[in-house]
Amino acid sequence: MLNGYPLWKYLAVILIIATAALYALPNVYGEDPAIQVKGTRGASLDASTLDSIISALHKENISYKSAVLQNGIILIRFFNDTDSQINAQDIIKEVLDKDKIIALSFASAAPKWLEVIGAKPMKLGLDLRGGVHFLLEVDMNDVVGKFVAHRVEELRVELRKKKIHYRAVRSFLSSNSIEVLLRNNKQLIQVKQLLKFKYPDMSFIESNIGRNLKLTSTFSESRLEEIRNYAVKQNIIILRKRVNELGVAEPLVYRQGVNRIVVELPGLQNIAHAKEILGATATLEFREVDEQTNLVSNPRASVPLGSDIRQDRYGYPVALKKRVILDGSSITDATSSFDEYGRPQVNISLNQKGGSKMLAFSRRNIGRKIATVFIEYRQDTSEKNALIKNEEVINQAIVQSVLGRNFRITGISSILEAQNLALLLRAGTLIAPISIVQERTIGPSMGEKNIDMGVMACIWGMMSVMLFTLVYYRQFGLIANVALIVNLILIIGIMSILPGATMTLPGIAGIVLTIGMAIDANVLIFERIREELFEGYNPQQAIHRGYLNAFGTIVDANITSLIAAVILFVVGTGAIKGFAVTLSIGLLTSMFTSIIGTRCVVNLLYSRKRMHRLSI
Repeated sequence: MLNGYPLWKYLAVILIIATAALYALPNVYGEDPAIQVKGTRGASLDASTLDSIISALHKENISYKSAVLQNGIILIRFFNDTDSQINAQDIIKEVLDKDKIIALSFASAAPKWLEVIGAKPMKLGLDLRGGVHFLLEVDMNDVVGKFVAHRVEELRVELRKKKIHYRAVRSFLSSNSIEVLLRNNKQLIQVKQLLKFKYPDMSFIESNIGRNLKLTSTFSESRLEEIRNYAVKQNIIILRKRVNELGVAEPLVYRQGVNRIVVELPGLQNIAHAKEILGATATLEFREVDEQTNLVSNPRASVPLGSDIRQDRYGYPVALKKRVILDGSSITDATSSFDEYGRPQVNISLNQKGGSKMLAFSRRNIGRKIATVFIEYRQDTSEKNALIKNEEVINQAIVQSVLGRNFRITGISSILEAQNLALLLRAGTLIAPISIVQERTIGPSMGEKNIDMGVMACIWGMMSVMLFTLVYYRQFGLIANVALIVNLILIIGIMSILPGATMTLPGIAGIVLTIGMAIDANVLIFERIREELFEGYNPQQAIHRGYLNAFGTIVDANITSLIAAVILFVVGTGAIKGFAVTLSIGLLTSMFTSIIGTRCVVNLLYSRKRMHRLSI
């Protein structure tokens, strides 16, 4: 048969269109304003927490659509009323403990059966639906304090290497200075020579304290400014990694002022999780357990000078050696999984330097205990911008064999906690703690009027093209119009399916442009069919030759446009990427609907007919 497809091809086309239509359907239902409530570090919430929230909302006469507890997270939906949403957030904050994360969000209003198959509405950019805006502040005192403490430790090591005796080396964070106490002038001269050679970024002042000589070293302001700038830049890099781990498309992470960072996450659904991951300053330390000091059996036991006390997750004190074997900066990868007993664990991979340290320690300490200390800075909700440092021993293990660059951490309470810990370690440890100064969901930056105008431009452009093709190509024009509608459904469906795709206002412009380009392919095919009819071919032959001869031209034209769109996506940022995404998808779907989709319809309508003329 000249104009016929095998059955499987018709079924494949129907399946593709039906799937796209199914996944595009949630966009019809829209979204509800919502509030997410989540426990920190993956902790699950229970029904009592939900009951207390519901009681508080009823007491304040705040109406809501639904309140459910699912997978340890509470989601409260509201009746398209952002005022109720914001008021409810304030009430919930008063009711719940400080360790709960409460965040504004949006939840799909689509039926449950669509959620079951994973169908969700398109993620809209900040210029269409808005999103979440975080203003973060970097703790500059902590940045400088860590640098000074590191320099003190480094200086002690250097003095020991050079066999220079000293009475004390101590730091003063208030003045960002280091003091070295010495016994005599000979030691003073040796230390000055070492410091001038090793640390040219420091200035020195000599003085006397009783029988001791004191050498005070201070950092230049330019060096301190360099440290602060480095900390902000590194934090921005790490925050971008964390945003990528969250799967957010087209995020904005940029510096504002001296010590602040702005993070904008368009179209984000799980805002509570983002708030926890972005705001967390978490790392690990591996330290040797001081087994000579058992504080559980003997709480009054004195702790040696080289050790200090930390608590495990059950509140029991643990004595640890002060010397850190290695910290989170040595971790190159971290993944969550289950051990042979089905318990959650985190698999750690170290860099070469960290692997060498762990190898040397484990070789010397087989049979001894090593502790994993989880260090986290949490924001104190009772005091603005204040951070609370929390250190917890999450694991104590006996070194049973020599360890290398890969090992695992057990003793984690839940798989969610393991996933969060792995994500934080994998994305990198923040150089300095950050606090969330401001958090808000922001509305469309271009305004509702401009959004409506963009949608109306799309509708009127489509209607104009459809009217022209219907008048000019008659019955074949009707087929082209059906293909144009299907093309739009395919674009929306693919944008809804793709996890990283976000619809923006420039994206709407890409769809409008695609509509024009999609009809171009049909015009080429229909004009070729007309030419074949004028050449004397019968209608069946004209249809066959028209599609066959137009195929190469259509593919060439679309491939060159697709290359330009891919370059725009790779090189561009923000709005340009949004335009490139919809343009690329539109080019691919237009080729599908124009070449294959319309051919299927034409074959079904005309393949079994004896015709002397075509309505084209």
